Amino acid sequence: MYIGKATNLRDRVKSYFSIDLVETRGPSLVKMLAEATGVRCEKTGSVLEALILEARLIKKHQPRYNTKDKSDKSFYFVVVTKENFPRVLLMRGKELADSTAKMRYTFGPFPNSTELREALKIVRKIFPFRDTCIPCEHHYDIIAKAIMKKNTGISRGDTKSLCKPCFNRQIGLCPGVCTGEISQKEYARTINLIRLFFLGKHSHILKNVRVLMKRASAAREFEKATKYRNQIFALEHINDVALIKRESNEVLSSFRIEAFDIAHISGMSTVGSMVVMVGGGLAKQEYKRFKMRGKSADKSDDTGNLRELLKRRFAHKEWGRPDLLVIDGSTAQRNVAETVLRECGFVIPIVSVVKDEHHRPKDIVVGQNNSMSKIMRDYRHDILRLNAEAHRFAITYHKKLRDRVE
Repeated sequence: MYIGKATNLRDRVKSYFSIDLVETRGPSLVKMLAEATGVRCEKTGSVLEALILEARLIKKHQPRYNTKDKSDKSFYFVVVTKENFPRVLLMRGKELADSTAKMRYTFGPFPNSTELREALKIVRKIFPFRDTCIPCEHHYDIIAKAIMKKNTGISRGDTKSLCKPCFNRQIGLCPGVCTGEISQKEYARTINLIRLFFLGKHSHILKNVRVLMKRASAAREFEKATKYRNQIFALEHINDVALIKRESNEVLSSFRIEAFDIAHISGMSTVGSMVVMVGGGLAKQEYKRFKMRGKSADKSDDTGNLRELLKRRFAHKEWGRPDLLVIDGSTAQRNVAETVLRECGFVIPIVSVVKDEHHRPKDIVVGQNNSMSKIMRDYRHDILRLNAEAHRFAITYHKKLRDRVE
């Protein structure tokens, strides 16, 4: 029915039985609990391994409550490209659907992009890989073709000046594909170790790297042997801190807040913004901007424009379901938001941020029927921060449209 991970299993299970479950988590979770008959768990050696296992099990079982409000195209995947020196990239499902022929391996789906990005940072420190730089062999090909065409202005010696280290090479996150320091065969070994890592074969990786270390030592390639020794140490002491969020309870670490704002000058070039925060971090890749086009667009009708903005946002179920909505305005704006959610069939807590005459936050107002004390206690700072971010994002887009008109 549902697959997830937790750093504290007791707290995770306990969170499903809170008094305000409907208001804070929504009716779909309540329905899931009514259908559930038990809980099974599998222990992993690290948070990172749990992240990878979660993705593998979701792909295998397709549990309906993992994908209920989110299509496969909105999940994230780690992909390895089909090239002589493959790139390791992070892609959305909708991007992957158009590029499958160019991919050698795909791993996922991963529900949380923030955690996945942190996981890739850890993997890259252990196994440096290429993502954007141009392989040095590409420059060799250009020069070889020029020489064959008898272009006397180019010589083989020019290759050194062309094969410059990329930024990631300079900080040790690229193995030197761009400078020709690593052969295609050796780089293929690294890609295979990354493949094993995302397949969850931790013991296989350690076995392979130990063999490579012994071979390098026997061949008196001490620099390589040291590199492999460091990889073994890193694999045995994976740094999970980067994956553990500010909350010990994983439910909070995936808490999604969406904030909305309207921007215009006397009803001209009216736009709307949607900004997103997941687990206390801004998810800028999920920001959306809207050019208002309804009857309220050419008027200073903030409630009418807000209604259009929210209707258009909740027409996109593939964008996921927020755990909390933040609206800029007072009672009128909050009432509009509650009406739209009711019409769209959503039950989501709403707060509105009231501003003073200098457009500074004065108060946070909650609906009378919402049990919001816990949310206000845990997320007050995030609510104010995201409200300001929504205003900034809306104003930036409004200025861009206004400059076009002028």
